Amino acid sequence: MLLTDSDWQALWLTLQLAGLSTALLMLLGLPLAAWRVRKQTRLRQVLDAVLALPLVLPPTVLGFYLLVLFAPDNPLGSAWIALTGQQLAFSFSGLVLGSVIYSLPFVVQPLTVAMREIPPSLLEAAASLGATRWERLHRVILPLLRRGLLVAATLGFAHTLGEFGVVLMLGGSIPGETQVVSIALFQHVEALRYADAHRLAAFQLGLSFLLLLLVYGLGDPRRSAPMRT
Repeated sequence: MLLTDSDWQALWLTLQLAGLSTALLMLLGLPLAAWRVRKQTRLRQVLDAVLALPLVLPPTVLGFYLLVLFAPDNPLGSAWIALTGQQLAFSFSGLVLGSVIYSLPFVVQPLTVAMREIPPSLLEAAASLGATRWERLHRVILPLLRRGLLVAATLGFAHTLGEFGVVLMLGGSIPGETQVVSIALFQHVEALRYADAHRLAAFQLGLSFLLLLLVYGLGDPRRSAPMRT
């Protein structure tokens, strides 16, 4: 038996959430990683601690404080209502913002590692040849970061797929709006619909495994090593 219509809806919503969150994560992660590589100050240590909080905080704790922050009577929540006419809490937009905050360390860390592996001498040589900052970014940095970018995007996407505590606290379970796969799976188990739960869980397990295979394949140095005869 295939997935039910509501499960397909939850799956599509989850893929939309993961895709949009990953795009925003990459836009935020690149400058943050570059700043971490360049700066060696106490402020960087504070930023590192803030970025690492989602790794150690229980997701429900992070989700609770984000829910409070997104509430209509708080500055961020009221500003969002004034801008869009909709509340941020219990909305798809709130899920996206929460997912970006929750998954940011999984994107920034591999990008930081990849940037630290770029030899400064290459950038200095490009600058000495008259390359502008944009040309150095486009012709030197981004090609060397390609693998790191793919790993970071894959990790951010996969981590968003598996979210539960944060999305439950922020969005509840509104079909077509905030009910993602992890929430639908939990509700199947809660209602003792184990066959439906098995199908959703098997799909997410298979997709997560494929994404991890991609990450480990991209990180394998033998993929870029020259062939020996």
